[in-house]
Amino acid sequence: MQNNRNYFIAIALSVVIVLAWQFFYMNPRIEAQRQAQEVQIAQQQAQAEQQATSPAATVDGSLPAGAAANPEASRDAAVARTARVEIDTQDLVGSINLTGARFDDLKLRQYRETVDPTSPIVTLFNPAETRDGYFAELGFIAGENAGSVPGPNTVWTAPEGAKLTEATPLTLTFTNEAGLTFTRTIAVDEHYMFTIEDQIVNNGAASASLAPYGRVTRYNKPSTPSIFVLHEGFLGVVGTEGSLAEYDYTDVEEDAVANAKATGGWLGITDKYWATSLIPQQTLPYESRFSYFTDGQARFQADYKNDAVSIPAGQSTSVKTLLFAGAKQVPVIDSYQESLGIPKFDLMIDWGWFYFITKPMFHLMDYFFHLVGNFGVAILLTTIVVKLLFFPLANKQYASMANMKRVQPKLEELKTKYADDRMGLQQAMMALYKEEKINPVAGCWPVLLQIPVFFALYKVIYVTIEMRHAPFFGWIQDLSAPDPTSLFNLFGLLPFTPPLFLMIGVWPLIMGVTMWVQMRMNPTPPDPTQAMLFNWMPVVFTFMLGTFPAGLVIYWAWNNTLSILQQALIMKRHGVEIELFKNIANMFRRKPAQTK
Repeated sequence: MQNNRNYFIAIALSVVIVLAWQFFYMNPRIEAQRQAQEVQIAQQQAQAEQQATSPAATVDGSLPAGAAANPEASRDAAVARTARVEIDTQDLVGSINLTGARFDDLKLRQYRETVDPTSPIVTLFNPAETRDGYFAELGFIAGENAGSVPGPNTVWTAPEGAKLTEATPLTLTFTNEAGLTFTRTIAVDEHYMFTIEDQIVNNGAASASLAPYGRVTRYNKPSTPSIFVLHEGFLGVVGTEGSLAEYDYTDVEEDAVANAKATGGWLGITDKYWATSLIPQQTLPYESRFSYFTDGQARFQADYKNDAVSIPAGQSTSVKTLLFAGAKQVPVIDSYQESLGIPKFDLMIDWGWFYFITKPMFHLMDYFFHLVGNFGVAILLTTIVVKLLFFPLANKQYASMANMKRVQPKLEELKTKYADDRMGLQQAMMALYKEEKINPVAGCWPVLLQIPVFFALYKVIYVTIEMRHAPFFGWIQDLSAPDPTSLFNLFGLLPFTPPLFLMIGVWPLIMGVTMWVQMRMNPTPPDPTQAMLFNWMPVVFTFMLGTFPAGLVIYWAWNNTLSILQQALIMKRHGVEIELFKNIANMFRRKPAQTK
């Protein structure tokens, strides 16, 4: 009977593992693939109603000329089709399209698509004529006597031989039939921030009015499956005192988001490691929205519109806008927030709910990285610091466990004495705990308090670009990716690649072994069900963490090792027997045959 019970428990645990894997990994992946394959068709009438009710409905959401409903042009052909000005900086390479003065050709010079140093550099922006169109654009909405103001199809004039670099800004000009002259000066720093200043001079005979706007337009969602700990999609802080607003692509597909009028803030579209954000002039009020269009090419758009400004005849006005387009490097993002006064710009990086833990932990890890030059070693050093911070609590935890083991014989006597009196047993146990000054739940608090720390570390490793393609030693060349080895092909000796759920590499195995050893430091629970869970837990966690970032698994394995040493020292100091070797011996001891 006992063997059958254990057998069913093992089956149940296996089912739980399979269901958890299906729910947390396979279902999001299948859903992402389904969405990528299906034709994105929506009711144009409903979309038109959404646009009509949006306060920023007058922003030009039309496609640039040449962008078909099903664009076929290759990227190189689309770039070559229009006149352009080259962008060449320390971190960026690409060009500005003189049609629309559009940012639609941008690559990140310091980042490659894979860990292979010969792989292509990462592409951020693509022209509107391509399937992966992704671009940013600034323009104007015409008011009274404004004439044809710059928009998606306006052809700007650039000086011959112009090039945009950190040291050489770009000046573009356009004059319309109403006598308005637009002079756009574009500057860029050594990283990812563009400064666009428009000066409008009214040389006409009458006062003219117009409203500046900006938009970020993207055709496709990220191809990688979404995951619950990471936001990808629309985000922004609308207003100087506003809070972070985040909307998934699917949310905006169902219903456009119209933000309240505000002054200050920023908005845009974010991926895991890259982002594009428009920062309107912080002194001018604006309306903004997050939209999904289905007319022609289906596309997502984050845009804003300033209030209209009036320019009397013979006078001028100017508007300054910032555009961030690049990698979400923590020190760079933080510096923009401080130097440019962009409210809560650091929240562009998805620090999560435990922001107050996650960001300091990153800075600690980054500090160690600059000392030792290896993020894997920085993780090990950070783990030691975390263990030291939690040492007083852990000391109480292990001391409580040691005291519980010391009174275990007395507890067994009470269980025999009150075998048929459950209430009496509980009262006698509480009296014993009070007499021995033991808190039976004291050991739970350190574990509960460390859960936010563990989750914060997971966020740091998963979302910060500093961890992307960061090597450790040996076969771990990317701490943000799972261990690439697998027990099931003998770590590469057999010529096949196991399914993803069987990619149990060296570090997950080390983690599982250290967890198993740590659990064997304590007596095996007398209850058979608890004992079965006790035995299976390291196996379950080994499979669960097999697909986690290698940096997190290394942290867990190292944390377990430190915990084993710490627990052994505390137990020895309290004179309590360490059950490790006894428990291991009991596992291989032949059990007596059960009599029927």
